[in-house]
Amino acid sequence: RLLRQGGCMLEGESGLQKKTSVLIADDHKAFREGLSRLLRDEPDLEVVREARNGLEAVQFASELQPDVVIIDIAMPGLGGIEAIKRIRSHSPTTHFMVLSAFSYDAYVLAAVEAGASAYVLKTEGVREIAEAVRSVHSGRMVFSSEVNIAVRKRFASTDAASIRPRVHLSARERELLVLAARGLGNKEIAAKANIAERTVQTRFHEVLARTGAASRTQAVVLALSEGWITFDDVRSDGEPV
Repeated sequence: RLLRQGGCMLEGESGLQKKTSVLIADDHKAFREGLSRLLRDEPDLEVVREARNGLEAVQFASELQPDVVIIDIAMPGLGGIEAIKRIRSHSPTTHFMVLSAFSYDAYVLAAVEAGASAYVLKTEGVREIAEAVRSVHSGRMVFSSEVNIAVRKRFASTDAASIRPRVHLSARERELLVLAARGLGNKEIAAKANIAERTVQTRFHEVLARTGAASRTQAVVLALSEGWITFDDVRSDGEPV
C-alpha cells in the first residue's frame, strides 16, 4: 500500500510523489464541506479530515500529523489561534494557513505570531487557496492582497520573543484593547467607552508602558495571544470570523 502517515503517494510523470495532506477546521459546515470537496479535486492534495472546532482540530492533528492545517480563527470551544499553538507543540512539522472572512491587522498579526504561515481571505477562489496550501507546505508565507501591506512588512521586523506579558490588565484596559482590535480610533473608542478622548490616549500609553509593547497594534496582538481578550470579544456584531 502506498500510504503513509501525513499523506499518500501520487503517481506522476516523474514517479511517485507524496500528496500534501490537509486538515480543514471551520465551524461553518457548508463552507467546510464545500472547500473539502473542491480541494479533493486537486491531484496533489489530500483532505484527510474535517474539524468542526479548535478542539477537534487539535485532536485530529495529533492523530494524523497533517502537512497543512487550514483553520478559521473564531470557533466554538477553542479558537484557531490557541489551536495552532497546541498543534505546534506536538506536530512541529505541520504548517498553518488561516482562512478568515476578515483582514483586521490584529487578527493577521496574532495568527502569524501564533505560527501561521499564511492568512488568506475566504473570498479567494479555490485555485488561489490550493496554491496557498502548496506555498505554505513549501515553507513560504502567503497573504491575500487585501491584507495591509504595512502589516505584511512588519512580520520581517517584529521580534515576537521580545514581547512579554508583565501585568494583568484591568477590565477597562481590556475593553479599550477590544475596541482598538475592532479598528476604532481614539474618538470612536472614547464614545463607546463613555470617557474623554484624552483619557483613551493616556490609558493606551499606560498599557504600552506596562506590557512592553511598542505600539497599540502590538499590544492588541499580545492581548489576543495571551488570552486577555478573545476573538469573540472583538466580533462587535457577532459575525463569524
